[in-house]
Parts: sequence; C-alpha cells; structure tokens
Amino acid sequence: MSATARSSPVVRLVPRTGTVVEPVTYTVREVAKLLGISLGSTYALVRDGTIPATRLGGRWLIPRARFHAWLDGVTEQPAATGTEHGRRR
Repeated sequence: MSATARSSPVVRLVPRTGTVVEPVTYTVREVAKLLGISLGSTYALVRDGTIPATRLGGRWLIPRARFHAWLDGVTEQPAATGTEHGRRR
C-alpha cells in the first residue's frame, strides 16, 4: 500500500466548520460562574438537590439540559426575613 492510499476513512475530532460544540455537562465550578455565586454555595445547592446533579466517581456533574430546565423554572424568592440557612443577617 502506498503512503497516500488509506484503507479506512480519517476520523476528525474537531469539526472543520469551526462550530463550537457545547458541553453535555457542566462542572460545579462552571455552574458557580454561570450563576455568579461562590463555589461553596454551589456545592451546597448541588448536595441538597436544589441544583440537579449526578455524582460520577468522585465528581459532581451537572447535565446541561437539566440545569437550564431547572434554571428556567426558578422563580424569584421573596425578600429574606432576617435568617437564612440558620444565620442572622
């Protein structure tokens, strides 16, 4: 077989068109940046189930579609009454 002939097609990992491929999942750090809240607060919301997430091995993964569906369904909460998460303001 010559150097120019190939027996199988070439698989490209990066599209030629330059289109951006959206991630299927977010990390907790990425969600914290998207929401503009601290990493610790984001982990707390993930652990208590407020933010939809899946634990895979030692990592939390937030499915992109579920996260955006959850975010679209979040409504504004009334103003805090003085205590939140057991702490006084």
